[in-house]
Amino acid sequence: MRVLLAGASGVLGQRTARELAAAGHEVAGLGRGPANALRADLLDREAVLRAVDGQSFDAVVHAATALQGRSMMRHRDMDGTDALRTTGTVNLLKAARAVGARRIILETMMFGYGYGDHGDRPLEEDRDAYGPRVPDLRERAHVDAMRAKEDLAFAADGLEAVSLRFGLFYGAGVTETTVLPLLRRRALPVTPDHGRKLSWVDVDDAARALVLGLERGRNGRAYNIADGLPLGFGTHVRAVAEAFGAPRPMSVPRWLFRPAPLAAAMLATNLRLSTERARHELGWEPTTDAPHRITELAARTPVAA
Repeated sequence: MRVLLAGASGVLGQRTARELAAAGHEVAGLGRGPANALRADLLDREAVLRAVDGQSFDAVVHAATALQGRSMMRHRDMDGTDALRTTGTVNLLKAARAVGARRIILETMMFGYGYGDHGDRPLEEDRDAYGPRVPDLRERAHVDAMRAKEDLAFAADGLEAVSLRFGLFYGAGVTETTVLPLLRRRALPVTPDHGRKLSWVDVDDAARALVLGLERGRNGRAYNIADGLPLGFGTHVRAVAEAFGAPRPMSVPRWLFRPAPLAAAMLATNLRLSTERARHELGWEPTTDAPHRITELAARTPVAA
């Protein structure tokens, strides 16, 4: 297929472009960065339509976020990504129709199920509400945006839509560029997990899932994508420190994160994903789990001076 990839310059987008090409698809990136073949701000409808004018694509992949380099500490750090999931999706759907696409594949995240304690049962796509009305207004803005991205695409006439709900990313291009520098500066404290766990997924496995969603995903379906080993955030960060020989993170009480309410909400979340649907319908399997992949990554990452 000929695929229009929004978010091609991001960490997930770069890997998705590579995986799409390896699977025999032709890929063109759409976005503001110079790495994109088609240049436009996804929040500018007219610019998007001008960029795709005269083009023809079979499918669109919407993996655009504004998270690159963001601290993810405060709720306003999500504003750009929330806008891309709402206004950006509306504009991309218009572009999809303009280029004659038949399918659109969405990237979204597990936090669309809501922050907080979901218990120990892995959440399932149809059994558990995605985009619930959460009480905290700041958290609700992010949850609503993730739900809106799906709703807009699933309701679009003439387009088949598939959504992938990812766990937290780790792996090459993520762990050693985001978590590791903070650990080496002793700038990433953690809180006790107290039994809370989160689902995680290697970014390369996530890219493979997007390709499989394009090729095999059923219209109107969402798929949870995560590896098989949920870990508490503190446990994950300590595993990174140990693998890379970085200073062990300091453990602090959660109330110290009050000036960073988005981080506090994530640290308070207990959320595991069931991936049975992705395994059965897409044929997707994680290649490994976080501790093994982090150890492999550390072994081939140059030691910082």
